[in-house]
Amino acid sequence: MENWKVLNLYAGIGGNRKLWEDVEVTAIEWDQNIAKIYQDFFPNDIVIIEDAHQYLLEHFKEYDFIWSSPPCPTHSRIRRQTLVNRGWVKPVFPNMDLYEEIIFLESHFKGLWCVENVISYYDPLIRPQTIGRHYFWSNFLIREKNNIQASKIAEGTIQFLQERKGFDLSKYSLIDKKTILRNCVEPELGKLIIDSARGMTQHTLKENYN
Repeated sequence: MENWKVLNLYAGIGGNRKLWEDVEVTAIEWDQNIAKIYQDFFPNDIVIIEDAHQYLLEHFKEYDFIWSSPPCPTHSRIRRQTLVNRGWVKPVFPNMDLYEEIIFLESHFKGLWCVENVISYYDPLIRPQTIGRHYFWSNFLIREKNNIQASKIAEGTIQFLQERKGFDLSKYSLIDKKTILRNCVEPELGKLIIDSARGMTQHTLKENYN
C-alpha cells in the first residue's frame, strides 16, 4: 500500500517518522517550539499544535496508520527506582492515557496502529511486544531485527545524540536539546515498524499476534 495517510501523535521532532516513505503524515505536537522544529525537518507534513489524546478521539477514522508515543515519565522504571526511591520527587499516579489509547485503537480503529512506551516499573496491564527497553502495542507483529536498537539513548553529549538520531539542532534555542534528543525514537526503529505493518494484512497479523 502506497501513500498511507498516517497520524503521528506526540510527534516530538519526528525521530520515528524520519525514514518513512510514501506517506502523507499529520503530526500532532503540543509544544509550539518542538512543533516548529518538526515542521522545519518535514515541511511537507501537516503539523497541528493540539492535544494528541483528544485529536485521536476526534479524527482516528481519517487515517490508515496511527502511531502514538504518549508521555512516559509516570510509567518509567528510572523515575520510580531512582527519583522516587531516593526521595527526589513524590510518587504520582501513572498516566492512564496510555492504556486508554491502546484500548480505544484496539476496539474502534479499522487500520493499523502502534503505541510505543518505555518498559514500566509495574507489570503491563495489556500484553505488549518488547524490543530493547521499550514496549510496543500494535495489531500486527513487529519483525525485530538484530541490528535495530529500540532504546532511547539516555547518555552522551548533545553532539553525540544529534549524530545518532540524525537531527542537527544547533540553530535552535529556548529548548532542552538533550531531553528532546533522548526522547527521540530511533529512526531505524520507526522504519522497521511501519515496514512490518505494510508487510502483512491486518487480519493475518492480528491472528498471529493473538
